[in-house]
Amino acid sequence: MTDVYLPPSSDGDQTKAFRQLHTALTVKVEPVGRWFEARFKRQHHRTSGSLRDSTQDVTGEDSESEEEEDLIEEEEDDIGLQGLDPSDWKSQDHYAVLGISKSRYRASDDDVKKAYKRRVLRYHPDKKKARGEDVGEDEHKFFSCITRAFEILGNVTKRRAYDSVDPEINDDIPEVDEDSKSNFFEVFTEVFERNERFSTKKSVPKLGDEKSTWEDVDRFYEFWYAFDSWREYSYLDEEEKEKGESREERKWIEKQNKVARQKRKKEEVIRIRTLVDNAHACDPRIKRFRDEEKKRKADEKRAKQDAIKAAALEREKERFAAEETIRLQKEKEEQEAKAKALVAKKEKEAHKKALRKVKKQLRETCKSNDYYAENEEQKLHNMQEVEMLCEKLSHTRLTALIENLQTNSEADAVAVFQKEVKLVNDEIEKEKQEELMKQRESQAAKDGGGGGGGGGKGKEWNDEDLKLLIKAVNLFPAGTGQRYEVIANFINSHSTSGISRSAKDVINKTKNLQRLDPSMKEAVNKKAFDKFEQSMSRPKKEDASSNPSERYANGGEKPWTTEEQKRLEQALKTYPAQTAERWDKIAGAVPNRSKKECMKRYKEVTIVYHRTSSQPSTDASVLKVTVKESQKTSKTKRKTHLTILAVLVPGTQCIVWVYFHL
Repeated sequence: MTDVYLPPSSDGDQTKAFRQLHTALTVKVEPVGRWFEARFKRQHHRTSGSLRDSTQDVTGEDSESEEEEDLIEEEEDDIGLQGLDPSDWKSQDHYAVLGISKSRYRASDDDVKKAYKRRVLRYHPDKKKARGEDVGEDEHKFFSCITRAFEILGNVTKRRAYDSVDPEINDDIPEVDEDSKSNFFEVFTEVFERNERFSTKKSVPKLGDEKSTWEDVDRFYEFWYAFDSWREYSYLDEEEKEKGESREERKWIEKQNKVARQKRKKEEVIRIRTLVDNAHACDPRIKRFRDEEKKRKADEKRAKQDAIKAAALEREKERFAAEETIRLQKEKEEQEAKAKALVAKKEKEAHKKALRKVKKQLRETCKSNDYYAENEEQKLHNMQEVEMLCEKLSHTRLTALIENLQTNSEADAVAVFQKEVKLVNDEIEKEKQEELMKQRESQAAKDGGGGGGGGGKGKEWNDEDLKLLIKAVNLFPAGTGQRYEVIANFINSHSTSGISRSAKDVINKTKNLQRLDPSMKEAVNKKAFDKFEQSMSRPKKEDASSNPSERYANGGEKPWTTEEQKRLEQALKTYPAQTAERWDKIAGAVPNRSKKECMKRYKEVTIVYHRTSSQPSTDASVLKVTVKESQKTSKTKRKTHLTILAVLVPGTQCIVWVYFHL
């Protein structure tokens, strides 16, 4: 406890103690900020800590003597700067002129101002004269350089332009070699730190070290590949725009300066990109990350393949289990089916056995009653009927029939037998009628399938219309314009049936005739030949054409008449070359002529045709040309050509038909 002695009280004053005081504490206090600066100046200038001196230090109102003593803090030696030329200011080091060449771009605006202030106090001509120093032309030039340096470094825009082309800037880029790869971090860290000050963004990621993660490395290269530099090159403009005498000249100077700046800016971008590319190529972490990524993808691929294999194996197991289940189910069903088939077979055999037994019983019952017949003929007929009943009736009906025959009297049994026979015959006849009706409906559907009414109701084709159809088909061969319309008009104009035929009717009927089998064609030809014989058997008036043809006479043989020649032609058409025993049938169709005579006549007519075709007459020449052209076509087309000639060239019909059947 410390005793504190107070001064004695005055007259009339009274003192009173309230409490005891604690022991005094020693506290060390140090100045900071501007107070530290004021204390430093007081100690440096050996001044007191009075209020006046302290106020002057804080406010910066230093005396001229104090400012002159600050000159001892200058950084640079001014030797070599006294002879600078103010006109060559662009090539000068402005930081060295102001005496802050060590700090350079790191110097703040206040540092620049203080440095300029120190230079003014030291190198201003008036200050030097006041100190009694000699002032010459060099001093004035050097002070002009100081003023120019402060004009550039004291302006933010101009200082940035100068900092962009500072001669102390190192723009070197490491090459991609073994040294850069082995000492990657030592080589490239300093280079990136040297260039990061040119970034427009303040937060610049670091290169990192060997332990950096992939995210950090990726972010670093992503930033530098998109690096945005604030460097601009207006300081290196060869000419100043303000020096232009006219507006056009100033615009031209600005344009030239802009082109030069863009070129240098492009070179700077290429330099930064080359730096990043070289670093990326030498970075050992990139190779490690790629190997890790490759290994990760390989592991994922292997895991995926293993999963696929496992899934395939699982599906194979499921498929095998399903197939096994199906196989067992199928075997079970087959066994059940076999069992059912065996039961059905036994039932069927039992049924057959019972049916045979019942049939035997029916036969024996009918036999014992003499088949319910009065004579042998009826007995034979009833025996057939019994077999028919055994074949048609079921077991139930047979049993009922036997029971009725056995329980009734003989007369009633005969009636029962005849009734059952009649009933079964009626059923058989009904089945036949139904089957016949189905066949007719099927044939009608086939005939009328094309739509047109070739054989439809109300469109029946009689013999006359069929003849007209055949004649029209021969008259108007394939290739005729609107052939079937022309044929239909021909039939409608010559037919007496009163039925109008359309082109579709003609097409359908033609197809139906083409679908006829050879036997039906033969029957049609035979029918046509019979009608031809009937027409030829009518008495005709004798004329000169009925006399034997002297042209075909040969020795003492009997000559061929016109009627016999026509019969031969019709027989040749009726019985084509593929008909079996053709010449026998032809000889039978020509009265009083043998097979040999018909064949000989056929050959003679053929020879005559060839002779006639070589004659120079108009008809023969036309026939020759047409036949020659028809030989290039098919047999069917040749027939059509020759038939048309028979119409166009009178007197050659016989020869034409014989030539076709050659």
